[in-house]
Formats: sequence, structure tokens, C-alpha cells
Amino acid sequence: MSGAQDAWPGGAARRGCLRAVLLDALGTLVALEPPAPRLRAELERRGYAVSDGAAEAAFAAEISFYLEHHLEGRDDCSLAALRDRCAGVIRRTLDLPGLDHATARAVMLASLSFCAQSDAAPALRELREHGLRLVVASNWDCSLPEVLAGAGLAPLLDGVVTSATVGAAKPDRHVFEAALAIACAAPEEALHVGDCEAHDLAGAAAAGVRGVLLDRRGERRPASPSEAAAESEGARFPVIRKLAQLPALVLERE
Repeated sequence: MSGAQDAWPGGAARRGCLRAVLLDALGTLVALEPPAPRLRAELERRGYAVSDGAAEAAFAAEISFYLEHHLEGRDDCSLAALRDRCAGVIRRTLDLPGLDHATARAVMLASLSFCAQSDAAPALRELREHGLRLVVASNWDCSLPEVLAGAGLAPLLDGVVTSATVGAAKPDRHVFEAALAIACAAPEEALHVGDCEAHDLAGAAAAGVRGVLLDRRGERRPASPSEAAAESEGARFPVIRKLAQLPALVLERE
């Protein structure tokens, strides 16, 4: 069992070596409510009729632009400028006669609504009860603390690090190193939980932090502490399907 214990993050927790858990935001702690239907409704409230397809296309274009440029939203001023540019993308994609920029910006922001994943708060509370520091490390602009506050999760966290404030996006190790600094933890004293192997697991590994993959869609076989050594051939990290499984995993408790 020693090999399995060494491979499993809970082994360190039981020995008192685990001090912090770093967490991704979107898909891990919060979910984005479908924005296209909200966009269509907001436009219709203002007298603009658009199809479902047009609303979907407009937000797909906006999201693509945002993902490419989100590092530019590093503070309130630059975030406002970024949102102006994102609104411009929606306006051009919709191509609605009479739709001005201010209205496009207003309907865009009104269409963005984030909610906490149902298992996020209970898992965070349980981890905090065991003395673990919890820090979010996410590819996001500087508004993420507000999003987490709106989702009711901010009081359960010890800090938030975004790629925009760091100036680099996951899998860049600097995002994780900034989160470790807030957590006052060394890489070997922390683990990171996220839903993307390329961004979360690879980035954590680059920073020397162990990773846990959150697979809400069930695309990978789930793991339990006793299965760690046998986790699908060659895997270097455990897999969970719900955040509710995380406390048992890191505390190595059945």
C-alpha cells in the first residue's frame, strides 16, 4: 500500500503535510448559465428580435474573443475597455439595425450569470473545517472575486488568483505560484483541483503541485483512495466526478 499512499494526495494530508487546496473556478466551483437565451430575452425587452441561432453565434464569437484577450482585463480600467471590445464583437455579429454600442454592452453584461456548483460550498466548508487553506487559481479577468462573491463562495475562500492579474494564463506555472504565495504553502504542501488536464493538471505539475482532475461529465473512470495505484494506466493523478468527493479524497477517508 505504500506506493498507493505516496501517489494519493490524501497520504500527505494524513501526515499533516497538506496545507492548501488550490481550485479552478469555471466548471469546478461555478457554472455559467447559458448566455444566449438570456441575450435574446434582453434584446427582445429592448425591441430587438433575434433568433436562437443568431444569439448563439453572437455569444460564441464574444466568448472566443474574450478567451483570446482575457489577460487584458487586469484592473477596473482595462476590464472596462475589454468589455467594450467584447460588446463590439456581439454588436457586429448580430448586425442589428439601430443597435448601439451602449445597448450591446448592457445586454451582454446582463446575459452573463454565474452560479455556484451545487457541491462547491459543502466541499469547501468541510475542507476548511480540517484547517486547509483554499485559494482559487483560474484563467479569468480581475472580476473573478466579484463573481465568487455573487455565487456565495467568497467567505469560504482564503484568496483568489486570476491569470489577468498575474499576466499569464494556465498552464503557466506563475498562476499556481501566486496562489501558493497566498496560501503560504510550498508546492509539496498543496494540491490543485480542476476540470482541464491541459490547463489545470499540466500547469500544477509545472509548479510542482499535485493535481486532481474533476470529471463532471464522466469521461474518465472515477477513482477512490484505495484505487489510486491502479488509476488508468500511466495516469499521474486521481479523478473525481463530483467536488463532494474531494474531502474524502484529500483526507484519505472512506
